[in-house]
Amino acid sequence: MFYKLFKRVFDTVLSFLLIIILLPLFLFLGILIVIDSKGPIIFAQERIGRNKKHFKIYKYRTLKIGAPKDVPTHLFLDIDKWTTKVGMTLRRTKLDEIPQLFNILKGDMSLIGPRPALWNQFDLIEERDKYGVNSIYPGLTGWAQISSKEEQPISRKVELDSYYLNHMNILFDIKIALLTIFKCYSKKDL
Repeated sequence: MFYKLFKRVFDTVLSFLLIIILLPLFLFLGILIVIDSKGPIIFAQERIGRNKKHFKIYKYRTLKIGAPKDVPTHLFLDIDKWTTKVGMTLRRTKLDEIPQLFNILKGDMSLIGPRPALWNQFDLIEERDKYGVNSIYPGLTGWAQISSKEEQPISRKVELDSYYLNHMNILFDIKIALLTIFKCYSKKDL
């Protein structure tokens, strides 16, 4: 109980501080997106949160206007055709995810937890229900994301999400955060 309360307070304080610190980066990336292609700077998409509550996740827009919506990246056909020039860099460096700090501040997400499923990923949502994974806040990064470089089958992803649920603690969260930073900015596979 103490850990969950601490985690929420920590998420709120750290996301607030990061938003302030990264404000120049937010503005710079927004300007690059506007210069690169027509359309909004921020992309909002319906996702599944804690206890299967729907929320809008925020990301920098990396795709051209007219790209299919609500399609998981691994099922997206010819994604390079739809990705903007700036979008390719944002996706590769994971900088497209930083607007999710606002989701964390609002209480939709946590810094660490399973990545939130799209509203229409019924197979993933159902599998997570079996292990209680939908009972915790989804995260900006998670154990499943840093445990493999390639897209994983749903069963493996949920196995890793369940492992996180059953082993959640401050040291594990720190480990996941550090490995995420290393993985995002290293060419080495973990």
